[in-house]
Amino acid sequence: MTVIIQKHGSKGMTTRTPKVQSEGEVSEVRRGRPQARSDEETRALILDAARGEFASNGYAATSMDSVARRARVSTKTLYRLIPNKAALFEAMITDRIDRFASVVRLRACDGTDIEAALCEALLVCGELILDADVIALQRMILGESDKFPDVAETFYHKAIKRTESTLASWLRAQHKRGLVAVDDADAAAGMLLGMLAFQPQRAVMFGHAPPPGREDIMRRAQACAILFLRGYAH
Repeated sequence: MTVIIQKHGSKGMTTRTPKVQSEGEVSEVRRGRPQARSDEETRALILDAARGEFASNGYAATSMDSVARRARVSTKTLYRLIPNKAALFEAMITDRIDRFASVVRLRACDGTDIEAALCEALLVCGELILDADVIALQRMILGESDKFPDVAETFYHKAIKRTESTLASWLRAQHKRGLVAVDDADAAAGMLLGMLAFQPQRAVMFGHAPPPGREDIMRRAQACAILFLRGYAH
C-alpha cells in the first residue's frame, strides 16, 4: 500500500491518504525485473518462431523482422545470434535433426529385442518425417525451389540425407551386434523410410489426409519392422 501526503489550506495541514495498489502492481513490485534469458534459450525461441514463419508464409515472404516479432526479441538480438535468413533456415533445420538424431541414439539402441528396437527407431523417424510443420516446410520448399535452389539443397542435405544417415548408422550398430544382416545400411535405411513414410506423406502434401497421429505411425512402424526383419534378421 502507498501513502500519499496531501497539503490543505494555508497552515500546511497534511493528511495521509492510503492508495491501494492493484494486484498487478503489487505482483510487479514483488517480482522485480525479469531475469534475462540465456542466448541458448533465446536461440530456441527464434528457431521455433522461424519454423512457424517459414511454414506459414514461405521462404520469400519470411523476413528477419517477422521472425523477431514472432519470437518477441529485438532484431538486434536476432542478428547477433544468426546473421541472415539463409543461416536462420539452415539453423532451424539442423536444430530439429540434431534433436531427432539424439533421440534415436538414446532411445532405440538398448536391449536385444531387435523388432521392438527397430519399431522404436522407425517411430521416431516417422514422428519427424510426418510432422505437420515438417510437411508444410517441404511443400513450401518444393513450391519455391526454382527461385531459391539453395533452400532446397539445404533441406535435402541437412534434413533428408541426415535422417537417412542417422537410421543407417543405427542399422550398422545393430549389424555389428549380430542382430541384423545388413550389407548396405544406407540403401536399407532408404527403403525403410520409403516404406514407412512415402504414402502417408504424399497423402498429406496433396491434401487428401491430415497428418497421422502417433498411434497411426506406431502401427505403420510395427508393420515395417516386421516386413524388414523377415529379410534382414539373423
